[in-house]
Amino acid sequence: MFWLYDFGKTLWVYSFIEKSYVAYNMDIRKFVEENGLSDFPVGLGGCMISDVSFDSCDYDVFVFDEKPETEKIIKHDDKFVVIHHASLSETSSEKLLQYDKLQIICDDSWDLRMLLSKIRKKHISLFSDIAKNSLIESQFCCHKTREALVSSDMFASCWQKCATCYLAHALLSINHTRLSPSHMLDSLRRLKMNPVNENVSVVTQTVGMERATPTLLERMLKSTMGFSDMVEKNNRSHTIQKKHDFFVKNSMISDCYFYLCYINKENFVKIKDTLNQKPELIHILKIAFDIEADPNILKQQSELVQKACNDLLGILSGA
Repeated sequence: MFWLYDFGKTLWVYSFIEKSYVAYNMDIRKFVEENGLSDFPVGLGGCMISDVSFDSCDYDVFVFDEKPETEKIIKHDDKFVVIHHASLSETSSEKLLQYDKLQIICDDSWDLRMLLSKIRKKHISLFSDIAKNSLIESQFCCHKTREALVSSDMFASCWQKCATCYLAHALLSINHTRLSPSHMLDSLRRLKMNPVNENVSVVTQTVGMERATPTLLERMLKSTMGFSDMVEKNNRSHTIQKKHDFFVKNSMISDCYFYLCYINKENFVKIKDTLNQKPELIHILKIAFDIEADPNILKQQSELVQKACNDLLGILSGA
């Protein structure tokens, strides 16, 4: 249970679970009311309720209005707010974990509190489900890479980048770490060394971040923003710009590279079934993904990621 207190423009949330107050530098309740969202259960999630957040992180507001709409991004008080339309009857493991530990803003019916209680009881099994699904998706992308190499398909390297990103997601899920693209590389660095987490080296070897420089990141940024505008059409490009600027300002070059690759992966898989209809996309993706052109290197990367996936699936099956 959570109680909310407003002092000026700062919202303080007291968590009876954590037995502490959490302060937010934006009046979330006011935002919810001004945008006509207070008639629904609403919770704050994402980076702002995690142990670590950057100044560039967005405010993720989950509105349980049962609407099948895509995310909406609004600028408010110099901050970006991402409105996620959610459902109290959600069955997707990945979405349910996004709701885990939400800081409740509105919940007159207590329906959201009951959902969060159910999620907390089964969050371990949700992580396990996401890990297995991510490994299977990674294997699929490795297969698509090899197919593309045989047919000289220009999207081969894009598929391989996706395979690596899915492997990274699987590793974090196995370690019960919730996905946050901005903090993903740092989360991987922090994993304790064991037979499972040794595969982090496969991620770092195959994602390509050793090539990262501020100049390259600037070029990747422009293409990533353009690709986001083409696919998402929700102004996410502004938040991508803000995160890039934060990373570069703080000399987090590798983190920025990984973040941009992951965002491109998210949008790439949204259009994966229509790639043959959009060959012109390769021109923007060559830069956005910083793709590898050497087919021999791509083949080696595919084999490394495939083996890691097979090993991890074997470990999970025996657990």
